[in-house]
Amino acid sequence: CSHALIKYIVAQKIIIDGKKMPLFAGAFGIYGHGNVACIGQAMEEFQDQLPGYRGHHEQNMALTGIGYARAMRRKQIFIATSSVGPGSTNMVTAAAVALSNRLPILLLPGDTFASRFPDPVLQQVENFLSPTETQNDSFKAVSKYFDRITRPEQILSSLPQALQMMLDQADCGPATISMSQDVQGEAFDYPEIFFEEQIHEIRRIYPDQNQIKKATEVIINSKQPIIISGGGVLYSEAEKELSEFAKKHHIPVTSTVMGIGCMDKDDPYYIGPIGCLGVGSANVLSKKTDLALAVGTKLGDFTTGSWTNFHNPDFKLVSINAARFDVTKHRATPVVSDAKIGLSELSKVLGDWKAPDHWYQQAVKETKEWDQYVEKQSGPTNQEIPSYAHAVGAVYRNADPSDIVVTAAGGLVGEVAQVWKPKQINTFETDWGYSCMGYEISGALGIKMAKPKQEVIVFVGDGSYLLNNSDIYSSILYEKKLIIVVCDNSGHMVINRLQLAKGGKEYLCNLKTSRATNFIEVDFAAHAASMGAETETVTSTSELESAFLRAKKSNKTYVIALKTHGYEWLEGTAFWESPTLEVSSTD
Repeated sequence: CSHALIKYIVAQKIIIDGKKMPLFAGAFGIYGHGNVACIGQAMEEFQDQLPGYRGHHEQNMALTGIGYARAMRRKQIFIATSSVGPGSTNMVTAAAVALSNRLPILLLPGDTFASRFPDPVLQQVENFLSPTETQNDSFKAVSKYFDRITRPEQILSSLPQALQMMLDQADCGPATISMSQDVQGEAFDYPEIFFEEQIHEIRRIYPDQNQIKKATEVIINSKQPIIISGGGVLYSEAEKELSEFAKKHHIPVTSTVMGIGCMDKDDPYYIGPIGCLGVGSANVLSKKTDLALAVGTKLGDFTTGSWTNFHNPDFKLVSINAARFDVTKHRATPVVSDAKIGLSELSKVLGDWKAPDHWYQQAVKETKEWDQYVEKQSGPTNQEIPSYAHAVGAVYRNADPSDIVVTAAGGLVGEVAQVWKPKQINTFETDWGYSCMGYEISGALGIKMAKPKQEVIVFVGDGSYLLNNSDIYSSILYEKKLIIVVCDNSGHMVINRLQLAKGGKEYLCNLKTSRATNFIEVDFAAHAASMGAETETVTSTSELESAFLRAKKSNKTYVIALKTHGYEWLEGTAFWESPTLEVSSTD
């Protein structure tokens, strides 16, 4: 069964830029007794066609595969295989990242014996009420497709179904095929046609013209429209269509955090990200807009300000999305469509219609004013302990247009989103669908594997670094250079900020007030150096700028550690709904 599985996988191809490429770009594996003897052996025999990479934590290697898929705009897929037990459940978090971000990855966790003869096997969790369930059933909640292989012939139907789901614009997400240990080694007389080469393409979803007509009627009656561009615009490669649509119809464009990079900073219609992590200019306009055209976004609370961002009593929402689940949210006028095709078709029917110029001029004014504020807050400073914004600004000023920035969790996401205005499209990468601490370095490794000619810059806080840093070693092993800036503010300080804002007192977030009985400061540079990276610790933004330029010249992963301020942040301009205690003993 294992050989048949891998043989089928290597037969799958896709056309990228006119060239036939493997659909599955590679496989990460951490072997244990639940996958080494069968899947591991099959992968070894096909390693020339399916490159294998050794993981150092099951979650991390899957996150790397997810980063690769995002950088490749879902055109190529990685595999991650683990043993049974803790190895498999370690990948559940990564599956949730892929599901939240609508990204493909094929997970092949080992499972218990289908025969049950040796039960309970090593690392089996027994369900007393349902012996057919194992710990791998936890993947069901975070997978778009799940199957457990209990007979070798089942892959004949399961693999094609998983594959088509991962290539579907609307249903794309992680596929988990749980491999029973005994079945992995069983033989079956598979038909030869199952292993014939197949060339796939990602089918674009065309809109219904009645939906286009209804959306047009709503749009032409608006006077203060905005566009909210989400990650789906990048997945669809609709950046050109978005820019042309905005220019033709004179509409300012905002983006979600996942949509940053859909336009570069020099596009006159781009006003920056919207919402809780967004810029003031976008949020000022959102409060006045009477129409938002949402393209390729699931409209999360950080985008909408928990649905408080739209104050105009005449506000209307039009949504273009390939997924029915997303397109009908919040009583939107829906256009079920691929973003690229949907924008083009909608523009045709809109014809020469344009939004009023005074609205666009207000967008220009607000953008200019907010840019000045951000530049001041992130500019050169002699401040003893710089802020996150100062650190990001120091790197941004010295970055090349093609450099890719990566962040994922904690306070850095909002600061990077505001300060790092992409100099080139498709150069901003993040996981804000799940905001997974630890994605930063692992995801960046996958992005570097997908884009080896571009510099990949990682901003990571000390909290995320301590949670997940082993892929620094992976980047050295596989010669995938990263530049990693560790911003150390001694704890989970953005949550400390929330803790205080909600009327609480500092508790367990700030390391210095965490009841530690032996508080020490981590030497992040020394730690990274022990894994083979070039490193240095800097104490100011001017030193950071010089260190970054040295890192650019280096040919291997370079880690720069910097102490940053834990209480200084860029101004927030949108509301976010989070719970507050109705009764508390805190004054």
